[in-house]
Amino acid sequence: MSDNAVLTERRENVLVVTLNRPEARNAVNKAVAEGVAAALEELDGDDALSVGVLTGAGGGFCAGMDLKAFVTGEVPYHETRGFAGIVQQPPEKPIIAAVEGFAVAGGLEIALACDLLVAAEGAKLGIPEVKRSLVAAGGALLRLPRRLPYGVAMELALTGDPISAERGYELGLVNRVAPAGGAVDTALELAAQIAANGPLALAATKRILGEQFGWDEADFWAKQGEISGSVFVSEDAREGATAFAEKRPPVWKGR
Repeated sequence: MSDNAVLTERRENVLVVTLNRPEARNAVNKAVAEGVAAALEELDGDDALSVGVLTGAGGGFCAGMDLKAFVTGEVPYHETRGFAGIVQQPPEKPIIAAVEGFAVAGGLEIALACDLLVAAEGAKLGIPEVKRSLVAAGGALLRLPRRLPYGVAMELALTGDPISAERGYELGLVNRVAPAGGAVDTALELAAQIAANGPLALAATKRILGEQFGWDEADFWAKQGEISGSVFVSEDAREGATAFAEKRPPVWKGR
């Protein structure tokens, strides 16, 4: 058995968060939910961190809720962040799911709560809950129709059958397909591209993209202005323009 249900490791300005219950296919129990939530607090609370990568130990991402723990009365939820410590309140900073092997049921819902998804060749992605007369209630029915054509999302939800990483890439669900065993390395390459950018701009951009689904066009322009206004007058914005003119890499201060 794993002593620590969730592990964290800093790779420069990237925080790698690992679901560490390989003996249980990284199924989510209370310890996982609390561990992920704590890791996200670390990510958002430390100015030295810009991006998160979320993965699973032992060659698989996550098989969903730990049903054995659930039967004993254990609830795999965090009080504010919801299932697995992420699905109802993802981090403010960008986070990338790095999937090896499988992300099914609640495991796919965790991956969908991330902003970007990297999956290894042959990895299986699906929400099989209906096969057990259950409902994918951890965010898949919210997020899949936003990231896939409606008919494809409906088919995944109603059949419960998985798709491959390659098919997910064709449909736009998967951002990058990695070689088997290389999902984390590929996710770290993507994270480095993101982390090179201004942290204030990243946070504002993620917020606008995430919140705009409930806005009409007038709301969009007003709320985008509210969120982005402070970025345009920030020290980092001046640094970005100066660094461009001086043909040098910018030095961000997050203010």
